[in-house]
Amino acid sequence: MQSIKTETYLKIFVLALLIFVIVAIYLFNPNFFPLLWAITTSGDIDKIAEYLRSFGVWAMLLSFIIDVLINALGFLPSIFISTANGVVFGIGWGVVISWLAETVGVVISFILMRSILRSSAERLIAKSNYLQKIDEFSGENGFKMMLIARTLPYFPSGIITAIGALSQISLRDYIIANLIGKFPSTALEVIIGHDAVNYDKNIDRLAIIVIVAVLVYGVILWYQRKFKK
Repeated sequence: MQSIKTETYLKIFVLALLIFVIVAIYLFNPNFFPLLWAITTSGDIDKIAEYLRSFGVWAMLLSFIIDVLINALGFLPSIFISTANGVVFGIGWGVVISWLAETVGVVISFILMRSILRSSAERLIAKSNYLQKIDEFSGENGFKMMLIARTLPYFPSGIITAIGALSQISLRDYIIANLIGKFPSTALEVIIGHDAVNYDKNIDRLAIIVIVAVLVYGVILWYQRKFKK
């Protein structure tokens, strides 16, 4: 009972904080969101990097907020901002900023989706024994499923979040699974993106990273297929 109350309070806090941040940004700069849409959908890494650098010492904070909003919305691509983070802040800080921001963003998105979708899903699941079995399985194995799913780079984040929101996975397990699973996938995206932009200087390292990534994710996909059976 206490855990349910804690989760409810956490949901209310996160939603209130998100609304506050969005309103504050809009009041401070009404052109921020149209510009955010234009930049993140353009795919122009140089333009995104230039935009971040224009904020000087506040660039890291701005990048973090942008990455959180992108992942909270769930339908905008975050790969471009992750790549720009690596270009602007270097691979180390680029990975840390992108990893934490993406994790926070997908947790916010999960809370939003679960608040809206889970009750409707429960009514649908109650009508089918087959769906009830799947739902129970997602609760017992939700952590492993989410952890494996989040380790996959370049996979649409919104789809994984929606599946998690419809499942029985707890908020605590979802946060931990994303915090762990997001690190390797985000690091890979940042490093490959950074080296691809500067491929003439990093062609050897890029080739090694791609080969290692293929081997590692081959093992992950094999385990995922075994787990699915």
